[in-house]
This record gives sequence, C-alpha cells and structure tokens, in this order.
Amino acid sequence: MCTVCGCDGGEAAHDHSPDHHDHPHPHENGHEHGHHHHHHHHHGHDHAHDHAHAPAAPAPLDFGGGIAGVHIAGLSQSRIVQIERDILGKNNSYAADNRARFAAAGTLALNFVSSPGSGKTSLLVRAITDLKDKFPIAVIEGDQQTANDAERIRATGAPAIQINTGKGCHLDAHMVGHALGQLPALAQGVLFIENVGNLVCPAAFDLGEAHKVVVLSVTEGEDKPLKYPDMFAAAELMLINKVDLMPHLDFDLASCIEYARRVNPKIAVLTLSARSGEGLPAFYAWIEKRAAAARSAARAAE
Repeated sequence: MCTVCGCDGGEAAHDHSPDHHDHPHPHENGHEHGHHHHHHHHHGHDHAHDHAHAPAAPAPLDFGGGIAGVHIAGLSQSRIVQIERDILGKNNSYAADNRARFAAAGTLALNFVSSPGSGKTSLLVRAITDLKDKFPIAVIEGDQQTANDAERIRATGAPAIQINTGKGCHLDAHMVGHALGQLPALAQGVLFIENVGNLVCPAAFDLGEAHKVVVLSVTEGEDKPLKYPDMFAAAELMLINKVDLMPHLDFDLASCIEYARRVNPKIAVLTLSARSGEGLPAFYAWIEKRAAAARSAARAAE
C-alpha cells in the first residue's frame, strides 16, 4: 500500500511541506486489488489440446481508465483529477522559480530518470570524472533512503546533496529548490538531478530542468517504452546503457528504439556503456552543446 499517493482509499489532508506529499498518480509497481472471479472450466477431453482449442487469454484488468487515468478506491475520477491539478499546479509554481534561477545563472539542469539499477549513478560518476575540468558540476541525488549515491558522487570531487524521500516515489520541485540552497553557486555550469528510480511518477513532475533524460539498461528488456509510455514521452533523450552486455542478452536494440519513437517521435537516442566508455563522447557532446546554449542565453539576458 502506498500511503504517499493515498492508495489506501482515504482522502488525506495535503501537507505541501518538503517532507510530506500526498497525491494520486499511477505506480510502476502494481497494487493488489481484491477481486473475486468465477471461472467455468470444461473438462473431460479424450484428446490432447491443440493451440486452436486453447482458451483465450483473459483481458487485462484496466485500472488506468477514465479521465484521471488512475484508480483510487473511494475517490471519483473527477475528484482525483482535481487533487492532481492542485498538486501539480503548486509543483509547477516551484518549478518555474527553479527554472528562473537556472536561466539567470546560465546553468543547464538535467533530470535523469529510470528504473532502479539502470546505471544512472555509475553513468554520472563517469561523466563527472570526464567533464569536471570543462565547467562546474553539481548533483542532487534522490532516493527513498541512504546517502550512498551522494557519497559516490562526492568521491569525484563534485558537490552533491542527497534528498531522501522516505515513502515518496519521486522528487518534486520544492525539494529541488531546497537542495539548491545548500549547493555552491553553479554559474555557467551543469546540474545533474538523479531522480528516484521509478518509471512512472517522475514523468509528471517538472523540477525546473531543461530536459528529462531517461536511462534504460539493456538488461531491462526492449519493451519498456511501451509499458511506461509517459516517461518516454516526457524525455528528450533516451540513453540505452550497458550495451557492453548485449552479446550476452537477447535485447533487441532496433525494436527498443522503434518503440520509444512510437511513443515520442522526437526523442533522441544514444547507446553507451558507463563501464566500457562506449558511446560516451556523443553523450558528452550532447551535454556540452546544451550547456553552451544555457550560458549564451544567460549572457544575452544580462
């Protein structure tokens, strides 16, 4: 049960402090619903079943329909929509403040999103090591618990702030704004935001970043863009990581890219390996081009 999103069916009062967030949205991990089904079976066949006589697969139980696109027991679709609008509206106000701060400083902010275990932190450690002499870099790390990832980032020499969300399943713009106040000035630099590992909830929350970057490991399967379309629709860049493992897997690279572009025709795709270094120069060039544009825009606005 997710108490953060109100999936217990209750309508909890909303506390918009950075330490507590109650809001409805779908989850990557399915919730258990107590449904009872009557199945009628016909037995007594005296011959082997062939595929032509196999029963049709049952249709999926769809709890993502309606105007809200999500099911919460005890709440109407219209009430869910209203709550979500209130939450996202307040978040977007904080995001606009963050975006203005980034623009004034000429800072490129990138929001990295993925499933747990995709290799986001390893990728950032490698990127910071390779790029830290070119421009200032700082990191905001999001996890439910521990400061493990922030400690890995700090070992590179880059400043990092850990945000622990507790039962929360994503960062929001208010959290990021608080973290910015604890980081050194990042004028004309790059801010990497590593979101909580989750391919659903972070898609809906603007943090004030310039771009969302979705990281997909080849170990996850090529159909992730179809299973979690909102995230791939929201991202500008898809990084297909751990390609050094492809000789040992059945991962279909062409299908993965086709699925992502079916969801988001404009998404850019880069393949790389944080471990071997394959593909990293193209990723760094992508960052450097956008960082230069952020610096130019800030100078023009002065």
